[in-house]
Amino acid sequence: MTKRLPAEPAPGPLEDYAQSFDDLFATLAQRQIFRRYLEGLLLPTERNKTLTALANTEPVVGAQRREAQGLQWFLSESSWNPEELNRRRVELMLEDTKTAPNGSGVLVIDETGDRKDGKATAHLGKQYLGGIGKIDNGVVSVSSLWADERIYYPVEVEPYTPAHHFEGGKANPEFRTKPQIALELVERAIEMEIPFWAVVGDILYGEQRKFKEGLENRQIPYVLALKPSHAWWHRVGEVGWVEGVALASYWNGPEDPGEWVELERCFRDGHTEVWWALEAECAPYGPEKRSRLVVATTDPATLPSLTSWYLTTNLPAPDSNRAQRSDLSVADLGEVVRLYALRSWIEQSYRQVKNSLGWAQYQVRKDLSIRRHWQLVMCAFTFCWWTCAESLEEKALPGATFKETTDFPAISETAERGKKEDSKGAFASTPTTAVLAGGIEESEELAGALRDAVALLESVLGSAPATGVKSVI
Repeated sequence: MTKRLPAEPAPGPLEDYAQSFDDLFATLAQRQIFRRYLEGLLLPTERNKTLTALANTEPVVGAQRREAQGLQWFLSESSWNPEELNRRRVELMLEDTKTAPNGSGVLVIDETGDRKDGKATAHLGKQYLGGIGKIDNGVVSVSSLWADERIYYPVEVEPYTPAHHFEGGKANPEFRTKPQIALELVERAIEMEIPFWAVVGDILYGEQRKFKEGLENRQIPYVLALKPSHAWWHRVGEVGWVEGVALASYWNGPEDPGEWVELERCFRDGHTEVWWALEAECAPYGPEKRSRLVVATTDPATLPSLTSWYLTTNLPAPDSNRAQRSDLSVADLGEVVRLYALRSWIEQSYRQVKNSLGWAQYQVRKDLSIRRHWQLVMCAFTFCWWTCAESLEEKALPGATFKETTDFPAISETAERGKKEDSKGAFASTPTTAVLAGGIEESEELAGALRDAVALLESVLGSAPATGVKSVI
């Protein structure tokens, strides 16, 4: 058997990370481009993450250059499996005790959409796009992520395909709604043995009866959001919607709160906020029923829209008869609020990171190519946590742990673009800076990819969710 030729090393710890995936790539060319692709994604955001920008060529005419064509081939025609790459990425996080999931975290289900022009791109359709906050032509994906107060990272992603792509539309058995995709992602996370306290999702999933029933039938715990107007059948004159139940509950100020329970939430910057939580009882919800209704707000009198949550959960309440019969862990009001608060990683950080790493900047149309680009973006993001794992134990910002003395591989300034290293003509020795580093010195560019990874985490942690409910008063 022919001995494998080593790939041109990536800078610093990125090379150690990349070596963990080498056996998934059959050729030297694939291993080379994998490193170059990650380097390009990690470069500062003033550089686009399109194929031509990653190859440092002109946006239009440069698309025909060898460097850009190599990246295009890597996404569209090469033989590597994106599912295997994702499995390996998650396994790396599971191996390290500082990044491995634990039972106190949650599995967050979320969707995002990004605008795309044209008609030929896979999964394209006119639909609501979370990336721009309106209905437009674009691609939507559903993601599962693991998160606790210290760290979060994606587990899997699946594109949502609009009904017009299928013969017969929604009646086609291959058509899947976003909640159906989400339920499949939850099942796959369990198959991957990823522990979590509960599945957490926003209103889209909380309002989906079949999604909740799917979790309940599988005995999977959840904390899902409901609309303030979420209602059920009720007699005339009775309160029959969740916000109405909260407004009808007795409240006479902090000194006489009735059934409202005071919570103190502690945030990363040191400040605390007082929230109030209510265990509501109504026709479909209650501590002894299949699901509970928990209202959390900063002001029970006015229920401000931006700081009021209406949550449903199947986690049993402490000291309830249902807790004695259920196999699920009990959760008091403070714990339910803590679990849902972990979803803040998505709202405050995930979109920012995806924009920084070029999630939607792909220039490919095939389903397989899009999936490969997304997996590479997730690899780049996971590398940020992987290389800064020590800071999690020290509870410091990653930026404080970056060492300026990191040794980066030397790159020859006289190397010719496209020169081949081996006698077999394999794609090899194109210097990193010849493809990716335009406009600055080589050492600065290579180090910049890693510095940008550190800066990314620093900005992410700056907007991280509260560290939990400090106390229930």
